[in-house]
Amino acid sequence: MLWTRQGKCAWEMKGFLVAVMLCIGQLLQAAESYDFVVAQDGSGQYTTVQAAIDAVPDFRKAVTSIYIKKGVYKEKIVIAGSKMNILLKGEDGAVITYDDYAGKPNIFGENKGTSGSSSIYIFGPGFTAENIVFENSSGPVGQAVACHVAADRAVFRRCRFLGFQDTLYTYGEQTREYYEDCYIEGTVDFIFGKATAVFNRCELHSKTTGGYVTAPATPQDCQYGYVFYDCRLTAGQEVKEGSVWLSRPWRPYAKAVFIRCQMGRHIRPQGYHNWGKPDNERTAYYAEYQCSGEGSKTDNRVAWAHQLDDDKEYDMLKVLAGNDGWNPLENRQ
Repeated sequence: MLWTRQGKCAWEMKGFLVAVMLCIGQLLQAAESYDFVVAQDGSGQYTTVQAAIDAVPDFRKAVTSIYIKKGVYKEKIVIAGSKMNILLKGEDGAVITYDDYAGKPNIFGENKGTSGSSSIYIFGPGFTAENIVFENSSGPVGQAVACHVAADRAVFRRCRFLGFQDTLYTYGEQTREYYEDCYIEGTVDFIFGKATAVFNRCELHSKTTGGYVTAPATPQDCQYGYVFYDCRLTAGQEVKEGSVWLSRPWRPYAKAVFIRCQMGRHIRPQGYHNWGKPDNERTAYYAEYQCSGEGSKTDNRVAWAHQLDDDKEYDMLKVLAGNDGWNPLENRQ
């Protein structure tokens, strides 16, 4: 068969048009797979994240999916308790940020306080966030929360939490939270609160010399507090060796367990601080299992910390099951 130049060009053009149509089809399909789209350039239904959240029907049982296109959204966001089962999914570069801090005055001249400083508040149960940056941009000015989580059955996947002191507030008492492949940074107590929270394959990054990675406030009647699985505890080169504590008990019955975590040279040999209250040593529970790295050496750990023989008691799903058998590893969006 004679293959002419015109025929070849026509064939290539046909292939190009097919590829373009497939691409358009995929984009349309992706857009249709979300209930709402947020875009600062006006290409979605909403230009702010809060407007999309406000549009979610109260107490809706089905998942409401919200796609956030890339951009820096400077908003102080509240997801009310009536806004249930929301999925926020970000395009690469989607950032939610604000710059409040505890010592900043409100409209009445009063300090906002730690709880009042957060960039986003999450109260609605069944919440999921994927691929979103949560930031408090106020800098090293004391307590300044990036994300305040009071919702039960909250899930975060591939999210970043950026701040200094008190970055991630796992606020909700008797609530369960699951963090997977997330990055969390800070200086002092940058993961703190009352919730039962699982951190799976996350990076916990200390930004300065000194400080504490965690400050759990586990209620006395809770079996589990924080459980870290296969996480990496990192720090910048400028952070001094042996200067950062793994944890201190914000409340007497604080619990934190580190399982197969890699701990950098910045972790203090003692591991845990009693917050200046010797009585906390009798009530707080800190434990480790098969951790590695320079900061994991147990020779000089405090006497009241535990080294586990096995991790059977800390099966991930057992920790999170509660009374309803919740399993965040199923039914991914």
